[in-house]
Amino acid sequence: MIDLYSWSAPNGRKVHIMLAETGLEFTPHPIDIRAGDQFEPKFLAVSPNNKIPAIVDNDGPGGKPMALFESGAILYYLAQKTGQFLPADGEARYRVMEWLMFQMGGVGPMFGQANHFLVYAAEKFAQDKIAYGQQRYSKEVNRLYGVMDKRLGENEYLAGDYSIADMAVYPWCRNPERRGVDHEDYPNVARWFNQIDQRPQVIEGNEILEHVPRAEMDDKAWNIMFGDAQFEKR
Repeated sequence: MIDLYSWSAPNGRKVHIMLAETGLEFTPHPIDIRAGDQFEPKFLAVSPNNKIPAIVDNDGPGGKPMALFESGAILYYLAQKTGQFLPADGEARYRVMEWLMFQMGGVGPMFGQANHFLVYAAEKFAQDKIAYGQQRYSKEVNRLYGVMDKRLGENEYLAGDYSIADMAVYPWCRNPERRGVDHEDYPNVARWFNQIDQRPQVIEGNEILEHVPRAEMDDKAWNIMFGDAQFEKR
């Protein structure tokens, strides 16, 4: 059984979708990043960078519980654990890894900054104070969309077959207007996005935390996770 500590943000949704796609058993525990749950000392013990998602696999390597943070690392771990959505070897495996790194190094940081300047900062600062940030990051987001659109004009999915690379990028392409993007300008990305968005497992993954009340993240959950300190401390 896997304990999932997450929230319905793009990085969380990656792992939610992977869990739904693989059929692994898990228990969701909401970490409300709006309320500052990510700064709880007990959460920091498993996710020292105070970011969601994090997991505790109670049947980790050697049958021992193991805690893991960073969404890309979790996707890779779950792919290795199940033998799904990551080719075992050869060029196909490296293609998945390069597009996974594309998301982690480019899409995530740049899309996140665009969202910050176009949405959150716009509510707090005068336009002349944030115009440069808005232009810089929305331009970079559109450049990255262009890279994806070219790739998806040649392949059905980013790495060829549907994989953890697609699961990693897809959540960041939801609500494109928040990042200064119009999907109609990128028809290949739009086709790919709609195709993934309609997968039953993706729909399930997107809804994993939608109906789990924050109250379930109580002392009992923390004690199960941390009380016996059965996994390696960081």
